[in-house]
Amino acid sequence: MLLKYEMFYGALLLFVLAGVSDGLDGYIAKRFHYESRLGAILDPVADKVLLVSCFIVLTIMKELPFWLLIVVAFRDIVIVGGYLLLVILEGGVKMNPSRISKLNTVFQICLVAGVLIKLAAGMDFYLLIPALIALVTATSVVSGAHYVWVWAFQRENDGMKHASGEP
Repeated sequence: MLLKYEMFYGALLLFVLAGVSDGLDGYIAKRFHYESRLGAILDPVADKVLLVSCFIVLTIMKELPFWLLIVVAFRDIVIVGGYLLLVILEGGVKMNPSRISKLNTVFQICLVAGVLIKLAAGMDFYLLIPALIALVTATSVVSGAHYVWVWAFQRENDGMKHASGEP
């Protein structure tokens, strides 16, 4: 809503507060062993909802290209769809975010923050926003492909090793 009404400082502040509270929540959960299965599912879902909604609104505002929204959303659909398929077929799967996936999230956050700073402060970062768009695109494609590889091909090979008695 803040972006819709061009309240860019408020949107930037809310985005930063959401990030800080997410980090603090994660720290407290790990530090005091308050981790739960529900929290392990809801935390990344909340992160994705925040980022994807920012991408949607910034795309509608013509601050981000439409094709980037498609790439980011398609990656998330592939990951969520693959996870759900494995849960249906195998009864459960442990989610371990890859390094490239974590890097992708960092680049997405930096891109949204950069666009919000640009809008709030009227600053044009010239090459920073296009560079972040390129990094988000590259890491989205690579991390999406990585999940498909691990879930499809590597799992198949691991199963063949175990079936043959190899460790």
